[in-house]
Order: sequence, then structure tokens, then C-alpha cells
Amino acid sequence: MTLVVLAVDDEPPALDELAYLLGRQPEVGVVHTAGDATHALRELSERRIDAIFLDINMPGLSGLELAGVLRQYAEPPQVVFVTAHDDKAVDAFDVGAVDYLLKPLREQRLEQAITRVLAGRDTAPRTSDPAVRAGATDEVIPVEMSGVTSLVRRDSISWVEAVGDYARLHSDTGAHLVRIPLSTLATRWQDHGFQRVHRSYLVALPMVTGLRATGSSTVVAVRANGASEAVELPVSRRQLRELKDLLIRDPMRQYRSDGEP
Repeated sequence: MTLVVLAVDDEPPALDELAYLLGRQPEVGVVHTAGDATHALRELSERRIDAIFLDINMPGLSGLELAGVLRQYAEPPQVVFVTAHDDKAVDAFDVGAVDYLLKPLREQRLEQAITRVLAGRDTAPRTSDPAVRAGATDEVIPVEMSGVTSLVRRDSISWVEAVGDYARLHSDTGAHLVRIPLSTLATRWQDHGFQRVHRSYLVALPMVTGLRATGSSTVVAVRANGASEAVELPVSRRQLRELKDLLIRDPMRQYRSDGEP
């Protein structure tokens, strides 16, 4: 099988060259690119990546910090650093890098790195469980605020609301706007305890405390991290039956339904 790789560099000429050289390698089938760690994490959350070739000095999260995040994954991609700085090699291997390449990149040296990636992939344990593949601890979502990139853990999120083509994550660290459609998160997180309850809302089922009828409609109460009271969100008629089934099916849930229709 050929490799699916991700090239990451904040300098477009360097990124183009790296992607070009990777594409020339017979063992590489597909090359994806990202201009910073935030976009790299987005790529990693949306598709399988066998190896990531990344620069170290980048705005926001550095390459070393990104590699540290990847170590939390159950099946992290093989990491190869491609950098102009020769003083970070020790730090690079401390975060599990399989190789450390210096710019300007030589094709023969890149071939050696590909060989190491293949060797590392062949010896790495694999699993077919999608919940395990998603991460050893939990998925993290990169969010940006005032030029600072932060990581929000999925298990800290109580609910998500649609804001056009964006989504607002309500977590124990506050509300964060991310450029991901709600429909994408609903599909991606379906096997991780999240359920679409309305065209505008996605809720974490472990945070649900009950359902309540309000006239001809129904609302779901969601426990908000750090809040003294639950938040009530509308439930569409189309989603109501499935939501009830999911809540009742879980015998461990402390579920209360007040006046549900």
C-alpha cells in the first residue's frame, strides 16, 4: 500500500517544494498540505494520514507542540521533521519523530526518511475500532482567538450550535467558533456520544439531564460545564424518537423525562 502523507510548512514556497518532492516518491500515493498546525489538525481529523512531514518554527502551535498532541492518538501518524534548524533534533526525537531532515532538502535523504516511515508503520499496532482510532484520549479541536491557537477536547463539549457554515462549541472553557459545519461534526462524532437534536444543535448525550414538553414542542436539558443550571435546547419532531431511543437504551444513564409527550 502507498502512503498518504501530510506536508506542513507556513512558508508557501517551502511547502510547495516539499509536496513536490514527496509526490515523486514511488511509495507515496497522496500528498495533502497544510500551512500551519491548526490546518494540519483539521486534515488529521478528516482523513487517515500515514505520515506527517512538518516544519518546527510555525505560528500558533509549533511543529514540536503539534507532534506532542499527536502522541495522544491511538494510531498517530509517523512524524518526520523538515526544518532549517539543526538544534532541535533532541527535542524532535523526544516527541517520537522517526527522522529529522534539514533544509535545503535532498531527495536521497527524503528517500531514507520514507524507508523509516514504512518500517515504523509495519511495526505499529493497528485496530479496526473507530473509537480507538479516533485517539487514545480524545479528539482535540484547534480554535483561534486573538491570534492564539488553543486546543479544545471533545469530551469537554456539552453542545454545539450551527452558525452558518461555522459551529460554536460550548465547552468548559467557554464558547468557541470554529470553521466546521455542524453537519460535519454530527457525522464525525456520531460514534462518540453526540446526537443531532435539531438542524441547529448537536448535544453530548452524557450531558443530557432530561426532556420536557413545552406546548406542542419538546426541549432537551443539557448540563453545561461550569454552569449552575442546565441549558434547554429545542428538539425537532424528526429527531425526537431517535433521541428517546438513545437515552433509554443506555441503562447507565441517569435520565429523567419530565412531562415528555
